[in-house]
Formats: sequence, C-alpha cells, structure tokens
Amino acid sequence: MGASLPRPDVREKVTGRAIYTDDIKLPGMLYGALVRSPYPHARIKSINTEKAKALPGVKDVITGGDTPQIKYGNWRLVPASQDELPLAVDKVRFVGNEVAAVCATHKDIARKAAELIEVEYEELPALFTVEDSTAEGAPLIHDDSEGNVSLVRKIEYGDLEEQFAKAHLVREDTFKVHAVSHAYLEPCSSLAAPEEGNRITLWTSTQTPYIVQCLLASTLGLPENNIRVMKTAVGGGFGGKMELRPWEFCAAFMALRTGKPVKFTLTREDELAFGRRRHPMSIYSKVGFSKEGKLLAKDFQVLLDGGAYNAMGPTATFLCGTFGNMLYNFPAYRYFGRHVYTNKPPASAMRGFGAPQAAFAAETQMNMVAEELGMDPIDLRLINAMKTGDVIPEVATVSSCGFKESLEKVREISGWDDRKKNNKNLGIGCYSFISGGVFNWFNTKYNFAAAEVTVFDDGTAQLASMACDIGQGCDAVLRQILAAELGISPEKIRLIAMDTATTPKADLGTWGSRVTLMNGNAVIEAARKIKDMLKPVIFSEFDLNQIHDVGFDQDRVFVKAKPKNGMTFAECVYKALRGRRGEPLTARGFYTPRNKGLVSPAFSFGAQVAEVSVDPDTGLVKVDRMYTAHDCGVPLNRMAVEGQLEGAIQMGLGYALMEEFYMEKGRTLNKNFLDYKMATAEDMPPGESVEIEVYEPEGPFGAKEAGEGLAIPTAPAIAHGVYEATGFRCQNLPITPEKILRATGKLKG
Repeated sequence: MGASLPRPDVREKVTGRAIYTDDIKLPGMLYGALVRSPYPHARIKSINTEKAKALPGVKDVITGGDTPQIKYGNWRLVPASQDELPLAVDKVRFVGNEVAAVCATHKDIARKAAELIEVEYEELPALFTVEDSTAEGAPLIHDDSEGNVSLVRKIEYGDLEEQFAKAHLVREDTFKVHAVSHAYLEPCSSLAAPEEGNRITLWTSTQTPYIVQCLLASTLGLPENNIRVMKTAVGGGFGGKMELRPWEFCAAFMALRTGKPVKFTLTREDELAFGRRRHPMSIYSKVGFSKEGKLLAKDFQVLLDGGAYNAMGPTATFLCGTFGNMLYNFPAYRYFGRHVYTNKPPASAMRGFGAPQAAFAAETQMNMVAEELGMDPIDLRLINAMKTGDVIPEVATVSSCGFKESLEKVREISGWDDRKKNNKNLGIGCYSFISGGVFNWFNTKYNFAAAEVTVFDDGTAQLASMACDIGQGCDAVLRQILAAELGISPEKIRLIAMDTATTPKADLGTWGSRVTLMNGNAVIEAARKIKDMLKPVIFSEFDLNQIHDVGFDQDRVFVKAKPKNGMTFAECVYKALRGRRGEPLTARGFYTPRNKGLVSPAFSFGAQVAEVSVDPDTGLVKVDRMYTAHDCGVPLNRMAVEGQLEGAIQMGLGYALMEEFYMEKGRTLNKNFLDYKMATAEDMPPGESVEIEVYEPEGPFGAKEAGEGLAIPTAPAIAHGVYEATGFRCQNLPITPEKILRATGKLKG
C-alpha cells in the first residue's frame, strides 16, 4: 500500500484496444436516432411518423405514446421528484427534449428517417433564468410545481440573529456561478440486445450500472432481473453518466419490439447542446465575524437553476447547503435552497456535486473578510478551521481532519509569507468533501457496497465487484487492496466488474468519491473471510493452537512468531480445498456505514494556492504555478492521487477562466470543442503537491476521498490571485479578459 502502481488498463487505452460501447457490433444490429424539440417550451399537438416508417431500411419508429409512460429521476433519494419521461408526451421543456426515436439498418437511414418525422407544436412562453421562473405570475413549466420550484431544502441551527448582533463585521455578498459541461471524451452510447423471456442485455457508457438496471426495469415495466447491464470501458463520466438516459430506454424498448440489437450513439454536438451540465446558481451569503476573526454566523441562500427536469438536482440542493456548512466551525448557520425549473437542458450531478459553487462563494467571501479585518487569509482560516472530533450539526462528527496541517504546508511550499516581497500574486482556496454519500433515508434493500473473492490453488484470486472504473483507476486500487490483505501481488488478481448479472448486487455506482472507501471496505471483509478459511490449514499443518497469529505476505501464509513455519499461498489454498472436498473458497464482503452521520462516514480536506499573472493590456490570465496540500487520509496509490489532482486542476482552470455555455433563447450556440473552450495541456501550470497523511479510521488502510474534492478550491484560488494582480474581485464566474478590462477601466461601454 502506498506504492505508485500503474493502472492495468493503460496499455489497452493508449493502443486503442480498449472496448467502448460504440465499438461493439452485434449480428443484425440496428442503429437508432432521436428526434428532438426545436423549441424550449411547447405543447405537442401531433406527431406524424408515416414518412419515416415508409423509408426503406427503417425497422421501428416510436413516440412517447407508444411507451409505458413511467416517469423516472432521482429515484431513491427523493422519489417524489421523478418528473422525466424517456420521450415527451404532452409538452417539451427544453431545446433538444426527445420526442421520438427510430431505428434502421444503417445510421444514415436512421438519421434521414428522424428528419422525416413531422411534429406539430404549439409554442409556449419560455423561462431562461431562475429570477424569471420564480417571478410572480410566471407560467409553470411543470403543472405540479408551485412557482416553478421543484424542491426546497432548509438547514438551521444556532441563534443566527444573536450571533449577527454581536458580530464586529457583517458582510452580505451575492455570487453567480455558471453552467459547464462534463466534456467527457467518450460521447454516450448504448446497445441493447433482446433475449428470451422478455429480457435485455444492455452495454452502456455509465457510472451507475445498478441504478440504470433498476430504472430501466421500472420504465419498461419489467422485473429488475430481466435487465442485465454489462461492463464496457467508460471514457469519463464526472457525474454526467449516473442516471437513466432516453437513449438507454429507447435502445432497450426497440430491441424488445424488433427482436434485434439496437444501438444509439450521441455526437459531440448532442452532448454539448442537449447534455446534462453543472448547476448554475445564484447565491446570497451573509457572514458575521468577531474582531479577532472568529466566524459567528452564516446565512446562505441559493437558487439552483435545474433546467427542464429534476435529474439529480434534489441531491445537489441538499448537498450545496451541507457543503456551505463544512470546512469551518459555525456557531449559527441557516441554509435556504430552492431548485428551480427553467426551459434549458437539465442540470445534474457534476464533479463536486454542489461543492464547487458553494466553495467559490464561501472562499471568496473569506478572502474579502480577511482584507476588511486586516488579517492574513491563511491566519483567518486557521482560526476557524475544523479539526478531528468537530461536529457538523445534524450531519456528522469529523473522524479525521488534516485541514490545519494543509494550510500550514501550503503556506510553506508556496512561499506565501514572502509573496509581497517577491512580487507574487498568490490566491488561496480551500475545500472539504465527502467520502461517499450515506443519506440515512436512502431506502435501499442492499448494502452500499459488496465484493466477492475467490481464491484458487494456483495462487491466484478473482475479485467480483460492481464498482465502476470511469477513468479514475478504481479497478487498480481495489486489486491493490485485495492484494495487500491476502499478501499476493496485484497481477495475480482477476477482476470482474460492472456486470449486474454476475457481480454482487450491492453497489450504488461511482459518485460522491465513494468507491475506495466503501468498496474497499467490502473487499477487505471478503478477504478476511477467505483468510479465516485458510488459517486452519496452518494450525493443522504445524500442530498449533489458534492463539497464534497467522501472516499473509509475499505469496506466503505463515506463523508470525515463527515465519519459517509456513507455505506458499497456492499450497495453502490447495490444502484448504482438499479439506473442503473441493468446495470453492469463495467469500462475500459488504459495507454500509452504520451510525456515521447523515451525509458521509469520512471527510477530506485541503488547501490550494494559485500563483497568477494578468496581462494588463489584454486581461488574459495565466496561472503560473499551483501549490496543493491535501488530507486524503493515507494514500493507497500515490500516482493515482497525483493523477486525480492534475485532472482536478484542469477542470478547475476551465471552470474559473474559460468554460461557458453561450445560450440564445434556450438554444446552445457553442456546440463543439472549437467554440466550447477548455483548458488544454498548454494551459496546465507546473505545481507542487503534498499529501497530509492523517489516518482515517473508517477507511481501508486509513484512506479516504482524493478525487472530487480536489476540483473544488482551484476557482476561488485563481479568483483571489486575479484580485491580487488587478484589484478586480470576481463574483460572477467565469473570470474573462473582458470582465477584467472593464473593472480596470481599460474597456469602456
């Protein structure tokens, strides 16, 4: 543990041998195409499919009226929030809303048939901002949503008014954060093959195979076990592939109707124009501080722009308030969050899931307060920083915390205290994040994670898990955990993953930075059960009583007090199998956090400093260097942690400086990577990072989150650095050259 081990899938990916969903071709396969609404808000008056059906090569055409019309959405967390149909029936609510689907013998025929479908619409008034949607008398996007608010979340503790009354400094600020795309490199693709007994096997680019299985079964009106979701390589997800999507339903539904495999694959234009995106938010934050810099109270009010449907928005609404309450100690806190419908593509889960937005406001405001109090921004944070044992009211007790150590270390490695003397424009941002969501009301019939381990008399092992590797490397880390527990090398472990028919049915997917902690604990439990099956061989072979400790290391099983008394792992398994008359050595492990709070069993922490330069004539921002110190518990694979940090900085750069949707009346204008600007390798700054090793008692081998949290502090750190360089304090992301030039008086009008 702790070594830098390469991921086992690297060679296949860089040589092009990795199999993604769109690479799979089955005999007799049909190709699907979707018909989308050109209007942001309209009533569907009629759909004429006759011309499409008459086109040679077309095998099926469906509309919403042909389907069971069972709604889906944020199914188990907030069941009442399910508001989406695979194909719209009564109304369309955003440009791109799916209204019909076709499948044909060739993809070009399918696209042509989709163009031949005639839909008559009655255009309705459209709403594109949360302010317009919540205005008195605004038309309803969904008839059952009062004031276009689909969900309200409140958190309140402490005497807010009393704390504000005794505060030396009270600040009230507003912030706006924008929508960005997940921009995963693999566009979504789904292939459904029919089987006997009204069953479906689905290959799909997803990070939540079990959730897709359950939701697809529900929308098709089939038993859960009639759906099998199979593993493929996934080219990134970042939260954008954790729901049931219309093309998955259409592929399965049409496969059942035609008796043929059906595949749908999106284009990049589809993904950017109509795909899920990070929630834009309008944020009001009022904070009170003592003269000495002690944080006394916070009033946090957020309007989340959810777009046309809830998707994972209810969870984001809850988490945004929770993340607004983390990192620092708040004697009094109030959160009022509203998830609002607009006539834009739905927003949903994206890396950090409400935390990047909440942290940008909170960390920017901390820097503003530090300046007003005449304090160093790091000193202000140290005064208020959480520590091990602190309680987040109604959420959890922090079981491990290296936040203060992270602040001190990033101060040291960045040369923070000498920044003025060395003419460096340094800005700071900090974060805390969960290690998998708990949500005690999450009514699941299974454990949160499960693993099955089988060992063989050739010294190898097999690990079966439904955990999803979407590029973050969990296939490697889970092998590493099992290898460490059994004392064999990772190369001797075969992994079977992401197959809902053959792996243990207890996994909620890859989201919330949950896999290492939750699935890792399940792997350890299964491995320890295997070890308990092997230990009697040693006791019998060397005539020992069971008070002796048995060790597993370097492909051997041995008596710890007398290491020579032992045998190879393979020999021990052979003798155990013989003693069990050939009964397989198989064990299952499970993990569900018990009494670990409302949100998460563990929390990560960290601090980041950005060194920034700004061209005074063009307003162009350059991030010259990044410094990061973070507490991810005990790193299990240092190279994987480093890779997560680099990817997080890339996403944070784009969020802070360049990524932005340009919209006109609900229509996305920048629909390709030429017009949707992202940070490239040339934009990546050099950096220095330090892991603050604080053992997490709930984590496998002391580990916790090291993925999503790292994407949170970059934007506020850059924004602070830009302020130090120019005097422009950005409260409305992204930080563009135009905004800087206007603020500095270089651009008029």
